Amino acid sequence: MKNIYRLPALILLIFTSLPFLHSYDVSQGQVEFNIRFYDRQIYYVESNPIFVLITITNNSPSPYRFKLADDRAFSIDFDIRTMTNRQLTQSDSLIRKRTQTSQIFFREIIIECGESFSFLEDLRDYVYLGQAGSYRVRAIIYPELFRSTVAYPFSSAIETNYLNFTLRPALILGSDGIPLEMDAATGAVLVRQQLSPDQVVDYLLSARQQSQWEKFFLYLDLETMLQRDAVQKRRYLAENEEGRIRMLSEYRINMQNSVINGNIVTIPTSYEILRTVYNNNEGTVTVLQRYRMPSFTELRQYIYYLEKRDNIWTIVDYSVQGLGTTGND
Repeated sequence: MKNIYRLPALILLIFTSLPFLHSYDVSQGQVEFNIRFYDRQIYYVESNPIFVLITITNNSPSPYRFKLADDRAFSIDFDIRTMTNRQLTQSDSLIRKRTQTSQIFFREIIIECGESFSFLEDLRDYVYLGQAGSYRVRAIIYPELFRSTVAYPFSSAIETNYLNFTLRPALILGSDGIPLEMDAATGAVLVRQQLSPDQVVDYLLSARQQSQWEKFFLYLDLETMLQRDAVQKRRYLAENEEGRIRMLSEYRINMQNSVINGNIVTIPTSYEILRTVYNNNEGTVTVLQRYRMPSFTELRQYIYYLEKRDNIWTIVDYSVQGLGTTGND
């Protein structure tokens, strides 16, 4: 762990006469700087984080060294522009950090030949995203750290590739304070209907086939599903309201990325509802789901468990059993 103080312009001028370490590797493309969205999803104004994964890959024959500040505001910038090339303003928190007189703690990172180093950052920590629209973003990395003085030329700053993303209008909150789902195609609010259990399952599977996540999650009771695990349940019940909302958001993201419940998010090639059984409050729907592979088709039998609350059926659990394979026609 090291730290430095912001240096006066005179000393910084002396620094500019020194060559930057391994700059020849970067200029020749032997050290690659790339960004991608970590958990690409539907982004809203003043809502969920927009995580970007920054990856530095060393393809040079020698180790690559750079400084990474503990507060990444002194190691990275994000240049976000509209489709008309208007640059968005920096966030107030970023401006405050860079204009205060304080120590900058950093680590020297060494990336060996053929290795990569990655870290995550939230775009909202850097740029104010207060208006819906389409944008493009690139990262600007400072291997020798960011200096607020005008005299510092940032000759070592490195620009990454561009990414495009769309920011939708702010979420509409329901009466319970939970954001309502929005139809990505129309922007209309998705409202749960009084569907039968088999119709609910058909809605979920059809949405997954079309990669419509907002519809896929509409009839999933994530709160009940999260609490199936005893450890998660204890954590969830111990949290305050804000903590529970955060846990549900993380649970949804992990499911969408197949980190958990991978079986339910796998896209079926086709499906057939075999049996539906329900009473006033509980029900099950048995479905044969087919997954086409290059040389065979995998068969799985799913049983979806549903509960009825306020005249709305929702899926609270599921089980899956492999039924073997068949040849492709």
